[in-house]
Amino acid sequence: MITGVDIVQSQIRIAMGHTLHSDEVGIPKQEGVRTHGYAIQSRVTTEDPLNNFMPDTGKIMAYRTGGGFGVRLDAGNGFQGAVISPHYDSLLVKVSTWALTFEQAAHKMVRNLKEFRIRGIKTNIPFLENVILHNDFINGSYNTTFIDSTPELFVFPKRHDRGTKLLSYLGYTTVNSPAATGVEKKPLYPEPRLPEVGKHSEFDHGTKQLLDEKGPEAVADWLKEQNEVLLTDTTFRDAHQSLLATRVRSKDLYKVAEPTAKLLPNLFSVEMWGGATFDVSYRFLKEDPWERLQVLRKKMPNVLFQMLLRASNAVGYKNYPDNVIEDFVEKSAEAGIDVFRIFDSLNWIEGMKPAIDAVRKQNKIAEASICYTGDILDPKRDKYDLDYYVRMAKELEECGAHILGIKDMAGLLKPEAAYMLINALKEEISIPIHLHTHDTSGNGIMMYARAVDAGVDAVDVAASSMAGNTSQPSANSLYYALENNDRQPQVDIESYNLLARYWEDVRQYYNNFESGMNAPHPEVYFHEMPGGQYSNLQQQAKAVGLGERWDEVKEMYRTVNDMFGDVVKVTPSSKIVGDMALFMVQNDLTVDDVYEKGESLDFPDSVVEFFQGYIGQPYQGFPKQLQRIILKGRQAIDTRPGVELKPVNFEALKEQLYEKLERQVTPYEIISYALYPKVFLDYQKFVDQYGDVSVLDTPAFLHGLRLGEEIAVEIEQGKTLMVKLVSVGEAQKDGTRVVYFELNGQPREVIVRDESVQDVTSSRVKADDQNPSHIGASMPGTVVNVLVKEGEQVKKNDHLMITESMKMETTIQAPFDGKVKQIHVRDGEALETGDLLIEVD
Repeated sequence: MITGVDIVQSQIRIAMGHTLHSDEVGIPKQEGVRTHGYAIQSRVTTEDPLNNFMPDTGKIMAYRTGGGFGVRLDAGNGFQGAVISPHYDSLLVKVSTWALTFEQAAHKMVRNLKEFRIRGIKTNIPFLENVILHNDFINGSYNTTFIDSTPELFVFPKRHDRGTKLLSYLGYTTVNSPAATGVEKKPLYPEPRLPEVGKHSEFDHGTKQLLDEKGPEAVADWLKEQNEVLLTDTTFRDAHQSLLATRVRSKDLYKVAEPTAKLLPNLFSVEMWGGATFDVSYRFLKEDPWERLQVLRKKMPNVLFQMLLRASNAVGYKNYPDNVIEDFVEKSAEAGIDVFRIFDSLNWIEGMKPAIDAVRKQNKIAEASICYTGDILDPKRDKYDLDYYVRMAKELEECGAHILGIKDMAGLLKPEAAYMLINALKEEISIPIHLHTHDTSGNGIMMYARAVDAGVDAVDVAASSMAGNTSQPSANSLYYALENNDRQPQVDIESYNLLARYWEDVRQYYNNFESGMNAPHPEVYFHEMPGGQYSNLQQQAKAVGLGERWDEVKEMYRTVNDMFGDVVKVTPSSKIVGDMALFMVQNDLTVDDVYEKGESLDFPDSVVEFFQGYIGQPYQGFPKQLQRIILKGRQAIDTRPGVELKPVNFEALKEQLYEKLERQVTPYEIISYALYPKVFLDYQKFVDQYGDVSVLDTPAFLHGLRLGEEIAVEIEQGKTLMVKLVSVGEAQKDGTRVVYFELNGQPREVIVRDESVQDVTSSRVKADDQNPSHIGASMPGTVVNVLVKEGEQVKKNDHLMITESMKMETTIQAPFDGKVKQIHVRDGEALETGDLLIEVD
């Protein structure tokens, strides 16, 4: 490129008999050779720099090159659809760049390498980029030890590969959604009717500004001074937790966040985080709950954000050390939470104190809550009478609560009981009262009206299309119910109606998660199941094959409650009652069976831990005989579990997580890992495989695509992928299908597993990267010779096996002293990357 001589053509013509300096060859004599500029050539291969440059194999799913002035590409095996075999040269293409200066040629080379898009196999491109950008290479101050002595050449940024990952998810979901959702064909949905608000219009000041400027005590005083009843909207959290098994995705919340904040600036708060939303985000929605909180905070800057905090259980289902609770509250406040509704699932105040103190330390609002259960109107149910609730309220005020919450989680508070309770509390405490209920019975509006008459300061409601049944009472209905009442909420009802239209449309996306409750359910006064649990437990019952016995499960729920001594039922205690109910129905057990056969029964772990005292102490204690049967000699505790638990070492946790993820981790990820280690790691594994699927619209996330359907996916601001499903191939013997797409107009294909098709081929066990005893194949190839036998003692670096790939033999060595536990391959067998070869203990 710098001499103008075509060396290959010249060689051919010389072979034809022409002389070096003839007119046909055209090469001048040495003194006549002139150079012009500088050129660099890079060989792009399928060699993996992080695997000792061993060639990778597979099918090229996407292939795109660079180009431009001064760029030459000499193609090898590189093209879309090419199958790279272990038996041939690993070269894909030679890239040559020319420029007037060496630095310009280097920059042109890097630009071209960055423009390559090769998917389906690994390449050496990141290594080439690092070499060319290195100062020693640019300056020419390197020698033959350059690669060995420059470890930074092997430090690569993590490749996003977002397009391929999203196609893999869409392909898998398209193929498997009918079996998973029970919906044979992806439904057609109307475009949600989103209220129009001025994009650049200002947000009216609201309660958020009051808190930031004057503090939590000022907010509590202000709340008490208001004549009208204030509203907390739960549509963003508890409404969909109760109706739709917590499945509403962040994307659908983001769209309506700004309109909600601008149309309803007079709300006391928006409850939008905590409870089950935290783990469900990771577990089922494959989203980051912290990102949801932070994005919504930016979109809704004027209204208090409220979360549900399970006291010493945080947002989990067990007790955590005190320093975990303190750190979680600190991170939540930092990310945007203003009001912490704190409750203990057994109404055990000792379990609530650390959380109350942690919230006050952050100068946020501590809404310490009483969980209402039983019936204060029924003299026969005197365990939880009016005096019990008044005593508890007074204690919570003394503990530092800014607001008293009444958490009627099952909707058991009847209208006259509400009047009696609020009236009694108003006489005994000086802090404002915030009432929460579920409208399962259909009495919610009437109950709220009586609570308003008694002087309640704020109530929880939801937009009408997300209200009623196991959700909260309708905000819209309550507004009209209190017409001509001087305590009618001061909200714009037309705005609320517009927002309800949006949720009416969006709710259709989640039809598959509906509880099936289409009418008021006064039966709740019997089984006492919390509204937030009803749809979730029903999903659990279906998952374990008890969907047809749901009525039995509900009856057993009440039976278990009575057997446990009539406990307060709210997460996690309600989950424990539900676990036991499922266990007893599934095994056809009665209460008598539990007492008579209990010594031989393996009870659910959650039930055992409950009777050990690991989630706290129930009012008036455990039934002693039942506790003895369930624990089977295990030790029980009678102190607060957080005191007994060893504080978490967050620095050690940070190092541990860094090693597992092989990247820097954020404080939010560390606390998530402390709360849900397996759930968090499973989420990270999913993201590594499929990328950020939160960018997909909800119908595509749940159902994939219809044949011929094309969607736009904005993966970041200003970057949109156009994805079209072309066809789905026939099922293969290994249980996979090829799914054909167009990505930005270019054909692409992915291979996905059809979970409904049985794999009739034999597949090898894969080595577990986290298990040091597992030795796996580093590349595809063939087993040449197994050098050891099972049971044989080996020393570190002893030769265990020889494999071959692309005529290159590799000797597998023992990583440490040990004993050969099991050999998984034999001489002559074919291998794939990651196949488990040998286990050494």
